[in-house]
Order: sequence, then C-alpha cells, then structure tokens
Amino acid sequence: MSAIPLSVPAQADKTRWIQLGLGLVAMMAISSPQYVWTLFTKPFGEVTGASLPALQVTFTLLIVLQTFFSPAQGYLIDRFSPKLLIALGTALSGLGWVLSAHATSLFGLYLTYGLFCGIGTGIVYVGIVGLMVRWFPDRRGFAAGLVAAGYGMGAMFTSFPITAMLESSGYQATLTTFGVILGVVGVVAALGLRAPEPGEVPQAASAALVTGRDTTPRDMLRTPLFWLMFAMMTMMSTGGLMVTSNFANFARDFGVANAVVFGLAALPLALTFDRIMNGFTRPFFGWVSDNIGRENTMGIAFILEGVAIGLLLYFRENPFMFVLLSGVVFFGWGEIFSLFPSTLTDSFGTKHATTNYGFLYIAQGIGSILGGPVAALMRDSFGSWLPVFAIVIVLDVLTGLLALFVLKPTRRTWAAKV
Repeated sequence: MSAIPLSVPAQADKTRWIQLGLGLVAMMAISSPQYVWTLFTKPFGEVTGASLPALQVTFTLLIVLQTFFSPAQGYLIDRFSPKLLIALGTALSGLGWVLSAHATSLFGLYLTYGLFCGIGTGIVYVGIVGLMVRWFPDRRGFAAGLVAAGYGMGAMFTSFPITAMLESSGYQATLTTFGVILGVVGVVAALGLRAPEPGEVPQAASAALVTGRDTTPRDMLRTPLFWLMFAMMTMMSTGGLMVTSNFANFARDFGVANAVVFGLAALPLALTFDRIMNGFTRPFFGWVSDNIGRENTMGIAFILEGVAIGLLLYFRENPFMFVLLSGVVFFGWGEIFSLFPSTLTDSFGTKHATTNYGFLYIAQGIGSILGGPVAALMRDSFGSWLPVFAIVIVLDVLTGLLALFVLKPTRRTWAAKV
C-alpha cells in the first residue's frame, strides 16, 4: 500500500483544484430545484388548485428522493464511474424542470419536479462531496464546503432571472428554458470529473481529529458516533428547511415581500442575499473547522443561527432587517453541508466516503419532512409562524451544545479505540 505523501507534485495539485472547480460548477447547476422552489409555489398552486401543505409535498419528495436513495447512489459511484453517474444526475435534474412545466395535477408535479429532480440532485450532491473529501484530505472542510457552496449559491445566479422571466413569460417557459440550460451545463462539467489516483493527495489537516481507519458502511452503522451525528444533522436540517421551503410564504405573512429595499423588491433581494450567505458559510466554516476543529466550529455556527432566528422574529416587520437577518440565518445554517461530511470522513475514513456520507445524508430527507409540509401545517393550525420559529431556535441551540459537549468526547473515544 502506497504511503500518503505530505504534499503532492505541482501537476497533481493543479489537477485536484481543477476537479474542485468542475465539482463546483456541477453543484451550481443542480441547486435551483431546491432553492427557488418557493418562487413556483404560487403558479403551481393556481394550475393544480392545491393547498400549500399539499404543494410542499413536492418539495419533501425532492429532498426525500435526493437523500433516501443516496446510500445506493454513493455505492454505485464508489463502484463505477463517478463522471457518468454524476452526468446522469445533472441531466435528470434539468429534465425534471422541463417535464414539470407541463404538469397540471399534484400527481404530475410529484412525478416530475419531485421524482426527477430529487433523484438527479441526489446523485450529483453525494457523488461530488464524496469525491472532494477524497481529493482534499488536507483541506477537507474547505473543499466539501466549497462544492456545497455551489449548491447553496448556484441559485443566486438564477433567482432574479427566474423572477423576471416568471413575470414576463410565465412559469412554463421559465421552467423549460432554465431546465435545458442548467442540465447542459451540469453534464459538461460532470464529464471532466474522476477519482484521485494513489499519490495524488497529501496528508490530512493537522487540526482535524482523523482516525486513519477506513470503516465500512455496515460497521459505521453499528457505532453510537454515527447515530449521534445523524441525529444532529436531522435537527439542523429540520430547522433550516423550515425556513428555506416556506421563506416566500412567511415573507408575505409578515408583510415585507413586496416592500422595497435599496430600490429592489425585498423578497427576491433576500433570496439572492441568502444564497450568497448560504454559499459563503460553507467554505468559510469548513476552513475554520480545518483550523480550530469540527465540533468547536459547529457550536459557534449552530448557536449563531438560533440567535439570528430570534432577531429575525423580533424585527419581522422591518424590510431592511428582514433581508439582513435572513442572510445571517442562512450563514448559520448552510455550513452543515461542509462540517458533517468532513467530520464523518475524519471519523470513518475515505475508502467508503461516498457511501458512508450517503447514509448520513438521509438526515436531510427526514428534515425535509418536518421542515416543509409539517411547518406549513403548523402555520395553518396555529395561524402564526411563531411556533415554527420557536422550534427552530431550540433545535439550533441544542445541536450546538451537543457538538461541544457530546460529539467532541464521543469522537475522542472513537479515535482512541481505532
């Protein structure tokens, strides 16, 4: 077995940065189905005649299919060609938008936007994160965060164009046009991806608690450490998706959706700012975790989101503060997609990294069930978003405390055993 070098030759180092760039582009190409979904709820509701909770099942299907199949998708990517499977995923994601443009019923919407976009984005997301934690063991948090940023920020480039095209051309033309463009861009980027060869990657980051042992998915699923991380990611996903999937709806309820901030409508401005912060936080906190440790970074970021949610609630009728604080909320949430995969790979090794992360990523699917339709049902039952926000705050603070006082000693114990 070849030793892992301290550093890599210049050409190999250039190659892995190119791989990172291609992964970033592919992730950006598949981000819009999740992050601009909220813009389509109104036209989809009009054409199907469905209630908001019923419509949000589409969003839940997207996330559930994206996540619940991820262990199988990760296994196929580990076993076969990453580039072909990831290219297939980007094509399916674009096709889902094109087909959903012609859906006239809830069932049709579930089968197109939910099914095709869900399976497609799941293949791409798990595949690229799994590749990057292998290419960058020395910058694992940063690399996972940067490609995850592509997923979080990709919609930043489409929010305003989609909003404008929805008003000028309608939702069908918008979905068809952007479905084709994003699908083609994603496929082209994916075809340049590959797994690293022996000797192409350096040692792991010194600040990370790395076990140095490759753990199979079966053995990983038997450890309390995995299930602790799974519970924590579920809690953070639930809170974040409660905000993401219902953002436009509670903006309208708070009376700030159509307000003007800096000469721009508050809702699309907030969505764009949120995409920036949701993207920036992933490599930023990933880099921070490479230097001060994963659990310390989790504690800071998760509690920050809880505080930001509380302030957003307090200033909910102020359009400027609504835009500003919504960005801080996303800044405190999006880093889960860099911190959890890097922590998982630090703990259970790189050989089965894609498949292992596929199992952890199921937590995002569970969060979508609670964060989408359940949050909307709570709003309908209580006549207010306040109980939903209260739940998010509790989940954020609790998960931050678990990271500092439970996950950290549990990982140390696991590292000592292996």
